[in-house]
Amino acid sequence: MPIAENIAAVRERVAAAARRANRNPDDITLMGVSKTFSVDAIRQAYAAGLRVFGENRVQEFAAKAAALRDLPNAEWHLIGHLQTNKAAKAVELFDAVDSVDSIRMAEKLNALAESAGKTLPVLIEINIAGESAKSGAAPDSGELEQILQSAPHWGNLKIRGLMTVPPYTEDPEGSRPHFRQLHQIRDRIAARKLPQIGMNVLSMGMSRDFEIAIEEGATCVRVGTAIFGDRAHP
Repeated sequence: MPIAENIAAVRERVAAAARRANRNPDDITLMGVSKTFSVDAIRQAYAAGLRVFGENRVQEFAAKAAALRDLPNAEWHLIGHLQTNKAAKAVELFDAVDSVDSIRMAEKLNALAESAGKTLPVLIEINIAGESAKSGAAPDSGELEQILQSAPHWGNLKIRGLMTVPPYTEDPEGSRPHFRQLHQIRDRIAARKLPQIGMNVLSMGMSRDFEIAIEEGATCVRVGTAIFGDRAHP
């Protein structure tokens, strides 16, 4: 199925899930996860109205970025784990980093953004189930608290909310308790009214479980396969 038709079908599913949760579909951002896909595929998605894109690897996007810079109002988000040695390139290439998982990385990104003369929006990635193979700060961890307490000192980093990737389950319903937990963590942080901390964004849900995520409060869903098709390689 062409990418434009896939996007239309996903948008219908987003709207239906929003209605079930008594939410406004316009409050939910559809992010196209374009990792491993070509410039041409991304351009097709853009032509079909998609404006927010997620990439997992700095190097991969660096190879595509120049050929996409002419697309007005497109937003490029880094959603994969960021290595320290790639941080400068990430600040240069991306409009936002949605995978900040440590105080060390946050401080580095703030310093790099300051040097670049820009303000960088970020999300804190939460390892919601404590999986050893995944990055992210543990819920209620010292690492998360350090980030929250240090944020007022960062003039070039803007914390907008939280992101998570739940454990894989065959049944998408298996993601629901993890999404619900992330929403609760967001609510607890928001209630503290910490200076310089925004908690408006809950980035959760992918192709297989984004409808569950929307029912549990997602404001951004990261959809790759359902838009672009199966990936040829990881």
